Amino acid sequence: MMQDKPRERPQLNKNGFTFKQFFVAHDRCAMKVGTDAILLGAWAPVAGVRRILDIGSGSGLIALMLAQRTPSQIQIDAVELEPEAAQQAQENVQQSPWPERIQVHQQDIASWAEQCDKRYSLIVSNPPYFAPGVACSTVARDNARATASLDHQTLLRSSALLIEEEGMFCVVLPIDIGQTFITLAQADGWYLRFRLDVAEYAHRPPHRVVLGLSPQAGETLLERLAIRAPDTRYSDEWCSLTQDFYLFM
Repeated sequence: MMQDKPRERPQLNKNGFTFKQFFVAHDRCAMKVGTDAILLGAWAPVAGVRRILDIGSGSGLIALMLAQRTPSQIQIDAVELEPEAAQQAQENVQQSPWPERIQVHQQDIASWAEQCDKRYSLIVSNPPYFAPGVACSTVARDNARATASLDHQTLLRSSALLIEEEGMFCVVLPIDIGQTFITLAQADGWYLRFRLDVAEYAHRPPHRVVLGLSPQAGETLLERLAIRAPDTRYSDEWCSLTQDFYLFM
């Protein structure tokens, strides 16, 4: 009996990352497509959102993921400081299925927050987290990774100016920095509503945390996710979370 041939994978563009519904070029961005951004884009709660803001959008990946996950009337603003990254994000948006829904703005978020008259029901950010002085290969990469370009106090206070009263502000951070971020946020009047601890494997301690903060007090939902199964395959939980995006899942 003749067996079916295994499905051949299509040739992929090496200058970026191919998802099921869109392509993200990132060759001119300091920070490339990575697990942190994919995690946040797939996890952020979108039920009932009216308007979305992506702070430090980079290649535009998270904004594009959220466009895929939300109805056609939902508008998304993506704010990015670095000119090259903002330009590439704009190109990625224009080549995506949702060019009319995502607006890319090349601007500092503190200035944007002071000028913007919109309010957002969901704000997301994959923010810088290294302390200034950690050596990076380029100035752009330093800006993307170090808090000198966007310190967490500024991020929290800018988001507070832009969030709806019942909105949600979500970030992904290393686990130790996430603990400090929670303390800083609570001191500024934010309430922790969602916390997802993420480990590479189930038997290892978490290395990332995804936080959902709100101006409104309420119950805190705590969850844990392992990215990989013991045999190095992606775990069922990770596959379930990202199956709408990964091309070969």
